[in-house]
Amino acid sequence: MTASPIWHPFTQHGLGEPSPQVARAEGAALFIADGRRIVDAISSWWVTTHEHCHPRIMTAIAEQARNLDQIIFAGWTHEPAEAVARGLRELMPDELTRIFFSDSGSTSVEVALKMALGYWANTGRPRHKILVLEHAYHGDTVGAMSVGARGVFNAAYAPLLFDVETLPFPAGDGAATLERLTALCREDPAALIVEPLICGAGGMKIYDAAILAEMRRICTAHDVLFIADEVMTGWGRTGTLLACEQAGIVPDILCLSKGLTGGAMPLAVTMASEPIFAAHLSQDRARMFFHSSSYTANPLACAAAAANIAIWQDEPVIERVGRLAERQTRHLEKLAQNPRIANARRAGTITAVEIEDSHSGYLSDLGPKLLARFRQSDLLLRPLGNTVYVMPPYCVSDEDLASIYDGIEDAVANC
Repeated sequence: MTASPIWHPFTQHGLGEPSPQVARAEGAALFIADGRRIVDAISSWWVTTHEHCHPRIMTAIAEQARNLDQIIFAGWTHEPAEAVARGLRELMPDELTRIFFSDSGSTSVEVALKMALGYWANTGRPRHKILVLEHAYHGDTVGAMSVGARGVFNAAYAPLLFDVETLPFPAGDGAATLERLTALCREDPAALIVEPLICGAGGMKIYDAAILAEMRRICTAHDVLFIADEVMTGWGRTGTLLACEQAGIVPDILCLSKGLTGGAMPLAVTMASEPIFAAHLSQDRARMFFHSSSYTANPLACAAAAANIAIWQDEPVIERVGRLAERQTRHLEKLAQNPRIANARRAGTITAVEIEDSHSGYLSDLGPKLLARFRQSDLLLRPLGNTVYVMPPYCVSDEDLASIYDGIEDAVANC
């Protein structure tokens, strides 16, 4: 059989690792072309919230496909996009009055950064510096890489990246973070961007909601825009609809993607407060917001998002999230007793641990060994080096959840 010409993301093809062909998906499971059933323990890269092929979402996509597939969104609109906008205004904080569509988490961050810089430019007070958190990850486009941690993810592309100011990760009481933020805010930066409560790809590092609240307070006091990247943390992952809820805060700009469509279609939104929009509102065409993509607010993706929003409005999703968090806790407590396991932690439905290894971090030699062992156990788990995390769809059964943690125990014993 001829080797596939596909170049896969975050894959070193020189290692010769297999890429199993997935034929279909249902609930919390993937079914491989050879008949195997794989438990999706990471929601297919953090996107699948309720379940794979959710009937309401699939029906909405199919019905939309019979009517309108695609239309330019510059100066035009359609009902699926209007339905998403109405639904988001009902679900999300009242202060976030404006909704800009894009097509991925990374682009929603690019939009947020451009909105922030545009705000300051259009109000006659140009500011350019962006503040970021240590260990941050916001995507793989140039702006998103610039506000992420510098390291193996982006070292080759350093000439493309703009300079930022980095705050230490808010460990413990966050005193060092808050002190540094206060000092930098006196220099009139444009914005601070954070992943609320948990830095995802940076190692599933969790920090306290009280620190998040204080970061927001400091930014407000110094008139610095606050951007919340809830691409991963939103839609219930941390136990509430938005992670920001747990800190009692509302950002100036909010990035959403992944679970926006329940994980069924690529779509993103950047929600902004009215002052951000007003700064771009003018009779002067030069002050418009210069951003778009060909598939902005694609009707098929918007139909999926509208169906997902309806699920959140009609069904007890947060109760399901709470039950999953409780079940995760029981398994995590047992796993934490293993002497090779360190720093067992949970944020809502997300759990993570470190496995003892001589080399920690994303390029830990343990990572590929764990990945191979998880494949053998029919689990989709993708460790971040020696960090193993679990983030399953909310429908995951007790039996499948047990198989995930049994698989981790097996990997710890055999890798």
